[in-house]
Amino acid sequence: MTTRALIAGRGGHGPPRPLLLVATLVGAAVALPAIYLLVVVAGDLDGAADALWRERTARLLGQSALLAGAVAASAAALAVPLAWITVCSDLPGRRAWAFLVTLPLVVPSYVGAYVLVATLGPRGLVHEVLAAPLGIERLPSIYGFVGAWLVLTLVTYPLVLIPARAALRRADPSQLEAARGLGAGPWRIARTVVLPQISPAVAAGSLIAALYALSDFGAVSILRFDSFTRVIHQSYRASFDRTGPAVLAAVLILLMVVLVALEARVRRRGGHHRTGPGAGRPPAPVPLGRWRIPALLLCGTLVTVALVLPVGVLAVWALHGTETLPWDELRAATGNSLLTAGLAAVIAVAVTAPAAWLGARHRRRRVVRAVEAAHHGGYALPHIVVALALVYFGVRVVPWAYQTLGMAIFALVLLYVPLALGVLRSTVLQIPPSLEEAARGLGRSRMAVARTVLLPLARPGVLAGLALVFLTAIKELPAMVLLAPTEFDTLATVLWQQTNLSVFERAAVPALVLLAISAPPLALLMGRER
Repeated sequence: MTTRALIAGRGGHGPPRPLLLVATLVGAAVALPAIYLLVVVAGDLDGAADALWRERTARLLGQSALLAGAVAASAAALAVPLAWITVCSDLPGRRAWAFLVTLPLVVPSYVGAYVLVATLGPRGLVHEVLAAPLGIERLPSIYGFVGAWLVLTLVTYPLVLIPARAALRRADPSQLEAARGLGAGPWRIARTVVLPQISPAVAAGSLIAALYALSDFGAVSILRFDSFTRVIHQSYRASFDRTGPAVLAAVLILLMVVLVALEARVRRRGGHHRTGPGAGRPPAPVPLGRWRIPALLLCGTLVTVALVLPVGVLAVWALHGTETLPWDELRAATGNSLLTAGLAAVIAVAVTAPAAWLGARHRRRRVVRAVEAAHHGGYALPHIVVALALVYFGVRVVPWAYQTLGMAIFALVLLYVPLALGVLRSTVLQIPPSLEEAARGLGRSRMAVARTVLLPLARPGVLAGLALVFLTAIKELPAMVLLAPTEFDTLATVLWQQTNLSVFERAAVPALVLLAISAPPLALLMGRER
């Protein structure tokens, strides 16, 4: 038997069965929410048909699609120039700006919505400043579509910026140099050379921004915009009927599938790749000339609006609320957030490792591709749908586990397994299979090879996966609202409760703590990019 056969499995006929079994079980667990929807809808077909053909359903579909499209378009409009400025130009301090313009990623949507309401709402800071000198009794409403669109754009544009920057760093600089040598101006180069090279990455990032907008629960609830997620939560809380929310969730998933198909079509039509031989090299910085000041203003304005202003508003409210803040509850919520996000990150990376290795070493196998696709189910579904599915599963199948810490962490793992899978798989792909073959040829067991060869080489990817899952899990709101144990508060749920009561001062300190905890994982991810 050859060493390659030893790597592939018994007789070299397929992937190792133990790893495939573990990966299949994880994929089946991730598929639970989809099974929940099928069971609920199939159990009441007449009620499902009635809920589907209501005027409200069509209105929700239009409003949610409009919000997702507007957020994706505006996020891309911000991210593309920022990516070019921070990668290809001679912008002063561009590495620092690259980190700063990405930092709004740590701001949860519900924190952004809370800051907007606290600033421009009826009882906000602007009203307090202008009421006495100008006699302004009421500011224009910031609730509804405009507020939700603005907040979601500011918290999602980094999702487009990060892949766009990565695409520009991988782009062939010789094409830019050739275009400049032929006398093309910066706008023509951007339109004919830069955009075609990064369009697949921008489309992928825009898709993520659109899916984020569709699945968002916090911002649309605080800003009172009727999207699918807000109405699903209201329907669930208002009655014991599960068919109506399940039908709305199914329509939302269908809308998400349409968006994914559109993005895949754009990606297939892209196909831009490096044509020249040799190793990649960074492009020579393009002199900005008279555009240097506008570029600095763009970066500075965006950082101010998306980062400095929220932190400043939170700091002002925190100064007013520290005297009445229950510090014991805040310490407990901080500990709970670190515990749940940390456990979710460790477990998600651990259970995803088999699928990541199989996807890197046996990606041509249909069964492996099917298992990989199942792993992505949690992230494709709205988080509130996953939470409702686990509520149904917990009450009907494992009532002893319902509203326990284990159920809450299980939900976080299901939601963020795809994030860990993507990072780990790309890391394993960079490790030559010949190293594993050589170790197996020397008589080491598969576990010994994993411990002494794969794990040391994959350590940077493992750390990045832990950071990414931790960064997203600590901000999770819908799953914790519906599944966390009674009186088990996290920073996200404390902030949510205080914001619903319009007690802005007591919500500010938890929000600041949440931002402070989220910043180091993002710094780790940015360091991995460099």
